[in-house]
Amino acid sequence: MPRSRSSQVSLIDTPYYHCVSRCVRRCFLCGVDDYSGQSYEHRRGWVEERLLLLASVFAIDISAYAVMSNHVHVVLFVDKATADNWSLKQVLEHWHQLHKGTLLSQKYLREEALTHSEMLTLTETAEIYRQRLYDISWFMGNLNEYVAREANKEDGCTGRFWEGRFTSQALLDESAVLACMAYVDLNPVRAKIASTPETSKHTSIQKRVKAMQKRTAQPHQLLPFIGNYQQGMGKGIAYSLKDYCELVDCTGRCIREEKAGQIDHKHNPILERLGLSDAQWLTLTTEFEQHFCYAAGAEQMMHQFKAHTGHQRMRGMSKSKTLLKRA
Repeated sequence: MPRSRSSQVSLIDTPYYHCVSRCVRRCFLCGVDDYSGQSYEHRRGWVEERLLLLASVFAIDISAYAVMSNHVHVVLFVDKATADNWSLKQVLEHWHQLHKGTLLSQKYLREEALTHSEMLTLTETAEIYRQRLYDISWFMGNLNEYVAREANKEDGCTGRFWEGRFTSQALLDESAVLACMAYVDLNPVRAKIASTPETSKHTSIQKRVKAMQKRTAQPHQLLPFIGNYQQGMGKGIAYSLKDYCELVDCTGRCIREEKAGQIDHKHNPILERLGLSDAQWLTLTTEFEQHFCYAAGAEQMMHQFKAHTGHQRMRGMSKSKTLLKRA
């Protein structure tokens, strides 16, 4: 029986979530359908553009994403603090980028006078919008509904395009976050539709690598790597982007050659800081979804998440002891 989304999301435990949407039956999101021979490759662009647009509207940042032939992976960072600091006007401006809002919200943004009672009503409505703007269900809903409408319009049909709900995994510590990001970034390599991470089209790793090659700033649409964390630094992932890209590249070579392999320790300061062995890392980056369901992280973090979300049992608890245990 499906669990409520409130039992899968706990912002007091983590702001990071791995979400996956899959198409139903023989529906093709992207790629080439071997049965009909029809290409749907152009749809990857739809999904990527929509994802990046939503990241600019919601108080939710994208850490990693990969647009595959019949499913989409995305690692999200929920920035509730930013949403809480938005003014009434900012909340409405963000919401109106995607939705019409109400007559009162439209009137307010046109700077027309509102009565006291109208302002009270608008304030209550804006608080609802504020909560939705850091809600991963609203984020994924805006992505999936848009893509489904466009795909059904192109296919000349109606009906369900996606499975009933997207899946969500809470990433409870930095090991789980980085392993899941690498798992997502390496999806095309594992699926043998790309030979290297940098040639994986419509992925976050390709976007990050291209920015590095051009010696420009990190992609503004993605949650940045900020290096070793220091107090006062902005939000971001507390590791070096260069180290992460090198580690993903080394891991991709092992996966592509279908052997356990050894990751050169000269290129993996991230693994050293995480305290993970090569074997643990390779298993995590190739079998992440297989071993974890609603959450992933160290055993203690899993127990805390279980208590906060009311789960009786938590799949993946035994794996957290072996795969996310310090080597």
